[in-house]
Amino acid sequence: MAAVCAGTTTRNINAPHKGGGTSFDQDTRPRQHIPIALCIFSRARPRPLLSGGARIFFPAALSPCAPPSMAVNASFVSPSADASVAHKIAQLDTSGIVSTLLNGINGWTIALTTLLVLVAYDQCQSSCHVSGRAVGSLCPVMYVYNKGSIVGPAMKTPFIGPFLDSVNPDFNKYYAKWVSGPLSCVSVFHKFVVIASDRDVARKVFNSPSFVKPCVVDAAHKLLRPNNWVFLDGKAHVDYRKGLNGLFTRQALEIYLPGQEEVYNKYFAKFLRISQEENKGKAVPFMPEFRELMCAVSCRTFVGHYMAEDAIKKIADDFYLITAALELVNFPIILPFTKSWYGKKAADMVLEEFAKCAAKSKVRMAAGGEKECILDFWVSSMLESEAYRNKVASGVKVEDGEKPSMLIRVFTDFEISMTLLTFLFASQDATSSAATWLFQIMADRPEYLDKVREENLAARNGDRNAPVSLDQLEKSTWTRAVVKEVLRYRPPVIMVPYVAKKDFPISDTYTAPKGSMVIPTTYLALHDSEAYPNPDSYEPERWITGDADKQVKNWLVFGTGPHYCLGQTYAQLNLMLMIGKASMLLDWKHQITPKSEEIKVFATIFPMDDCLLSFTERPA
Repeated sequence: MAAVCAGTTTRNINAPHKGGGTSFDQDTRPRQHIPIALCIFSRARPRPLLSGGARIFFPAALSPCAPPSMAVNASFVSPSADASVAHKIAQLDTSGIVSTLLNGINGWTIALTTLLVLVAYDQCQSSCHVSGRAVGSLCPVMYVYNKGSIVGPAMKTPFIGPFLDSVNPDFNKYYAKWVSGPLSCVSVFHKFVVIASDRDVARKVFNSPSFVKPCVVDAAHKLLRPNNWVFLDGKAHVDYRKGLNGLFTRQALEIYLPGQEEVYNKYFAKFLRISQEENKGKAVPFMPEFRELMCAVSCRTFVGHYMAEDAIKKIADDFYLITAALELVNFPIILPFTKSWYGKKAADMVLEEFAKCAAKSKVRMAAGGEKECILDFWVSSMLESEAYRNKVASGVKVEDGEKPSMLIRVFTDFEISMTLLTFLFASQDATSSAATWLFQIMADRPEYLDKVREENLAARNGDRNAPVSLDQLEKSTWTRAVVKEVLRYRPPVIMVPYVAKKDFPISDTYTAPKGSMVIPTTYLALHDSEAYPNPDSYEPERWITGDADKQVKNWLVFGTGPHYCLGQTYAQLNLMLMIGKASMLLDWKHQITPKSEEIKVFATIFPMDDCLLSFTERPA
């Protein structure tokens, strides 16, 4: 590369040198003006810039101005071997050298040099940060080294990589990346990212806790807090999870149902007001309403009536900011008025509200109150464990049957709030996505909605207002099928980020470097034609008369391995309850647009047009 520079010197283009090089002098033969700055960015050693008549040998092969053919027969005779040259070197005018150098430097030279240094550093940083190893002169090409044989850009885009894609994520670009190969890569800011798209490779990532751990995104530690349980690893994570398993037993799930039905009744009435009173039957986007609905259901399930209605509404409104801050591709640090900044403020508010609920539950459970939400079950378990330990410590004989199945400590209100926030984060966006697609698909395929309605009325003996039991819900074959199929057809979670704790031999031919982000994807496994014939078609029958339930290796909707989703049964039953009640109480029409089947990526996936619906009350 050559920079434009005003300073020039002269070169005698005809004077040979016995070393096979070229010479510089002040004779009277024709001279050709050469810009001084030609050599500033040359990969070869810069040619000396002299004044005062000094004659300096420059090997032809290294001369940036020499034709390529000269390099073939070049002689690398040392200048010091020529006594006359050595004598003239001793007489160099150093002030002239400095003057010439300064004359050859201007703003463009400095700017271009700085840019090149920064680009080289950036290429280095994405890998040096990843590998944690000293790589010396290889730094500028370490992205290529880390990429190896897998699919990916030849070089990373300087500084930001594909960060700008986060402004308007394109599902088609994601899909193209997934189908480009079982393994592919990108580099975003300082992160080297390996994407595992193949089913078996994705499963290997999910099931390799000794090599990887969940990392979410850079901002997650700041929003969810660094000491949140989701960031625990190994035995600490396993032990913590054991203390949460009791929150999703059949007994607990049965107790949560009345609270969920209460929320659905309230919001279905709101849907009617929006459609009939506010919009006079005109179809409007309902995706935002489904987000609020699922947030309200989650809060009711998690904290019962400890949280006021206005607080639930504020959380539902502001959780959008948390989702935006935790998108996969985002700015890595929190700056004022960025997505991460707004998300942090919203997360702080949610944590404060959940901490208040924890304090209320501790008081109520200590007084012998009835359990009605996840928080009550968890606090009761803490109090039972504490009572058992106190008895043992005081020497009181304790019967074997009195020992809790899982001994846990009493967590602080803020520790409880952090865990509840992760529950909300895990459920809110995923269930909002599934609910949106489910309402749209049921409107577009009324034959399936009719089967769901008939089944749910039969389960309630024809009384659509009767509460449903867990046993009745579990036996609703068609309701289960339409929910399972929407989760396969439009999987809410399409990518799950992990970080490599050490070099990870992810395949026989590729090792992901330590510190890299490793992201298994679920979409291709769930659209595998060998497991699910006609994978791009919505066919609930596959879960009734087909063998879809046997394709356990492909069913990655809730992940697999030690970090699989704790609430997967709860999530599916919740969606079944929702669509079952809606089928009996409501009729709705979907206004189809050219973008209805296009996929919008916002942490999870939604219809591009946000699902335009209009609701009416169904006659009794």
